[in-house]
Amino acid sequence: MVEERYELITRRLLQIREEQTVAERFRDYFRKMSEFVRMLNELRDCIRKGEYRRLSLSELEVWNDRLYGDILPENYEESYANPAYAVKLFGKEYGQILSFLYTELRGAIVYVFEERTEYLDILFELLVQIYNQFEEAELPDVGNIKETIYWYASDYCDVFAADRIKEQIDPAQRFAIDIIENAELTDIRYLYFFGEYISDNERKTAEHLNRLSGEMIQRMADVYTEGYRVGFVNTGKDLSKKSTVNIRYTLGFERVVRRAIENFRKMGLKPVIYRSSVSVIAKRQHIRTGYYGAIANKQYEYDHKDDQGLFFDKQFVERKLEVMRTAFEQFKELASGHAGPACIDMFGEKPFSPVQKDEVVKLTEKQEELSLFYTDKSGQITNTYIPGDERSFTMVAYPVPEIGSRYGEIFDEIVKINTLDARIYETVQQTLIDALDKGEYVHVLGGNGNRTDLTIQLFKLKDSSKETIFENCVADVNIPVGEVFTSPVLEGTNGILHVSKVYLNELQYQDLEIEFANGMIADYNCGNFERELENKAYIRDNIMHRHPTLPLGEFAIGTNTTAYAAAKKYGIEEKLPILIAEKMGPHFAVGDTCYHWSEDIKVYNPNGKEIVAKENSVSALRREDASKAYFHCHTDITIPYEELKSITVVTKEKEEILLLEDGQFVLPGTEILNEPLKNMQR
Repeated sequence: MVEERYELITRRLLQIREEQTVAERFRDYFRKMSEFVRMLNELRDCIRKGEYRRLSLSELEVWNDRLYGDILPENYEESYANPAYAVKLFGKEYGQILSFLYTELRGAIVYVFEERTEYLDILFELLVQIYNQFEEAELPDVGNIKETIYWYASDYCDVFAADRIKEQIDPAQRFAIDIIENAELTDIRYLYFFGEYISDNERKTAEHLNRLSGEMIQRMADVYTEGYRVGFVNTGKDLSKKSTVNIRYTLGFERVVRRAIENFRKMGLKPVIYRSSVSVIAKRQHIRTGYYGAIANKQYEYDHKDDQGLFFDKQFVERKLEVMRTAFEQFKELASGHAGPACIDMFGEKPFSPVQKDEVVKLTEKQEELSLFYTDKSGQITNTYIPGDERSFTMVAYPVPEIGSRYGEIFDEIVKINTLDARIYETVQQTLIDALDKGEYVHVLGGNGNRTDLTIQLFKLKDSSKETIFENCVADVNIPVGEVFTSPVLEGTNGILHVSKVYLNELQYQDLEIEFANGMIADYNCGNFERELENKAYIRDNIMHRHPTLPLGEFAIGTNTTAYAAAKKYGIEEKLPILIAEKMGPHFAVGDTCYHWSEDIKVYNPNGKEIVAKENSVSALRREDASKAYFHCHTDITIPYEELKSITVVTKEKEEILLLEDGQFVLPGTEILNEPLKNMQR
């Protein structure tokens, strides 16, 4: 029946090319949609006959350009995928709807590669339903079209959303794993078998890894998987109870991932590798979770991050949450065995600062409230079936070739940084912690134009011989080594956090300033746009995640001056991911603490002291109502050493202990951290 539906609906869509039954202003749009379906049908035949994997590299590149060329920056200005262009041609209501439809149909590309014919049927039938309405009237009723979209999202939520949950925890979903384990990785044609957009970054990354020795590849895989294992050990969680691990990465890194799969299997963990979602029903704005290739156009992704606003209401939220509960209940054994994600991030692309467009779909205030409600409830459901106090994670990052002409050198330097001797850092960082544990609060003061002036209130120890405030981070879940961190006491934490330029979650912020009052964000602004309202909206959407306020969930001091020196040497400071950048100065995370969902698990530093500062007055509300305790976001913001005047610990007796001054470590016993900085100046 699925195949029969496909044949019927495809035949109907191909006829649109020759028809003139809709108003002339809309004909080109629907003809292009018909041509898109024809192209996908051709691709599907090519894949099913086994011809696609026999194509030459140049032929595969042609296919890749055919599939993704329309949304590339050079073509995007006059693409129906661009809401601004669609609204210009069709008016705001029709333009937004048709641009959404054009974008949603593009998800069919990956469904063809994964041979999900039912998904193709669903999408193609949606297109026909909307096309029919344009046939019936020169200007069809907008309400009717939106209703069609609403029922598409609601009716098929139990397909797209339920399948999404299963593929996140089920090792039997083997599309990506089969390619990684069975392809000839020295032949980079394999990259095109995933169905993702492939750029020079993915090709050259794979080529570079192919030039590395087997020993180096094994070393990179070992750091990654051992960090994951040690994360369970350090938090007292039982890895033997788990059976699966989710591997998330960007294409091009398959040679390391293949070795990592072998390492995880030796730990008793089967890999789960799922694609970043492409459907508005299952994805979360423009955020990528899973594996993916190049982002063909970040502005395109940003323009469509709130497309769910066309149908998002309370009824849909309740429907999706019910589907989520049902799916987790159905697959609860798989869920209970899931150990959490192991992530390989890539960095080095040109920083992206989006254009804010009036033509895009925006959530209403009520929809924003519903979105927060959904995020909270879905997080609670997930935690019920995959308890936070039983799972862990690890993260490591490497550069892409776009980072510059010295890519090979930079890559080798990052490998060195990711494998630094943790024992040296453990000793030096403990010296910092011993001083911090004496403090009532810490005062951070910016310099060289940085306006930071922030007081961070610290947890009060009951027994300093057995307890500690800060965690000594020695490269387990959070690679590379190089920070001490805590959950600050909110009450008494006040002041301004300022950074001249920072790159967060793939978005660039200029002159970012956040004000805290009793540990909660009281105000914020940046200098990305001319209008203050746009700057505030940019932060509210992407740092605040639409919450009216967020707590300061983490205060940390980064100690990895080796990474800092490397960043300066190669001029890549603004391209580094937060994973490395947070180790290059003091950083502050807004949102949940590092211990969310697992505050009650006892955690110890290598010296045996228990870390007792794991919650704040907001996260403590979990005992009454988890919806008031967690925000489901955690964004780290780092002040680089050169923008730092001082970090001072102030004791109860008002003694001042200076840790850093003018970007240098001055606390006795930490001077070794300045060596990379001195070498940088020579």
